[in-house]
Amino acid sequence: MKHIKIAFILLAMLQTFSAYSQSMKALVGGTLIDGFGGVPIRNSVILIENDKIVAVGQQGSLEVPAGAEVISTEGMSVMPGLWDMHVHLMINGHSDYTHWDSTYIDILDPVIMPASAHQLLMAGVTSARDLGAPLEASINVRDRINRGEIPGPTIYVSGPFIQKAPYPNTEAFRWGVNGVADAKAKVKKLADAGVDVIKLIDQDQMTLEEAQAVVDEAHKYGLPVVGHSHRPEEIRMGLKIGVDCFEHTGLSSAPEYPEDIMLMIQERAAQMNKGPLFWTPTVEGLYNYESVRDNPEKLDDPSWHLDLPDSIIADIKASLKYPGRMSYFQLTPVRKPTLERKFNQLKQSGVVMLIGTDSGIPMKFHSQSTWNELDVWVNEFGYDPMLAIKAATYWPSVAMGVSDKVGTISEGKKADIIAVRGDVLRHISLLQDVDMVIKNGKRVK
Repeated sequence: MKHIKIAFILLAMLQTFSAYSQSMKALVGGTLIDGFGGVPIRNSVILIENDKIVAVGQQGSLEVPAGAEVISTEGMSVMPGLWDMHVHLMINGHSDYTHWDSTYIDILDPVIMPASAHQLLMAGVTSARDLGAPLEASINVRDRINRGEIPGPTIYVSGPFIQKAPYPNTEAFRWGVNGVADAKAKVKKLADAGVDVIKLIDQDQMTLEEAQAVVDEAHKYGLPVVGHSHRPEEIRMGLKIGVDCFEHTGLSSAPEYPEDIMLMIQERAAQMNKGPLFWTPTVEGLYNYESVRDNPEKLDDPSWHLDLPDSIIADIKASLKYPGRMSYFQLTPVRKPTLERKFNQLKQSGVVMLIGTDSGIPMKFHSQSTWNELDVWVNEFGYDPMLAIKAATYWPSVAMGVSDKVGTISEGKKADIIAVRGDVLRHISLLQDVDMVIKNGKRVK
């Protein structure tokens, strides 16, 4: 009996070890860019157990456990899954917002937003901030992704925009504010529903008291506030009331940010006790317009068709028949030359810039936008590619308060990892075709 008991114990131990090994993945051989911005790790080894990274090292020093699933990353750049800090899941590149909103508002939840999310994931985006959509659809899509029911990045949602008054026929995803009490009530309703962030626009049209109430109430519930920065007074107001992250490189065709705004930004950036002031420039939509207009073959890329019904694909294509005629982009040739100067002003001001795209706007598809932003930063503006990757991995996780869980390839973090063949630091455009995507430890591409 004693021998039988020992045999059973050994069998149980072997079964436990076998299960442990089978749950372990090892990414072996690639050049690791871990998201912290330091020197890449050559011949890297990354051990993943279930959904977590358990060890990071190099071949020859970090042993791969027997029985682990070995995935070769030889010849590849390996890095954390990308973040896109400004997406619009409710739109998919159609040129006519009025038509889109009225035609598809009822299928945002079951069709449109899930398709957008899946396209982002296949592009290597494993986390994204969705800034503006109907509340129930936003929460539903986010939670279905989190439960593993539909594919997509981990989504951080704002639900409806908060602004002084909604534009005509946009009340489903734009909430107006009339007075301090109403501002607090609207933010509380969003917080109670479970949003992750508050999106504030047109704050220059509010009273200072209303705008301040939005920020104070959001912060009361631990929610960061994202603020539009298209107009000078939007920025000034946002800095006064304590907006946490500004969106866009605004001021239309003005050549640069006014001196008083730059001084205000620098003063806020100097206050280390408040943490970084974040800024999402979203330059790629405007920067790529002329190249897409003149070389429209990109519009035929089928990657943006994923999960969309044929009828919607045909509708989007028809709306893009004449790229050069879109009123949305007519001012772009005047605005584009100002972007690099404004980008550099922000870069030198002390703000922490984040990769975000406005993905979903006319001609900007979720399957292509994020790498375009990185490409413009690096190849048009001369931004350090390592720091650009950090702006798409580490810093977004800090901005959203989850850097203890995700954003870098390091022990204890969620295994959100992508890989591309070649040297991504030399050729950032390799990210237009991500070869491998791992989310929560599972290989999804």
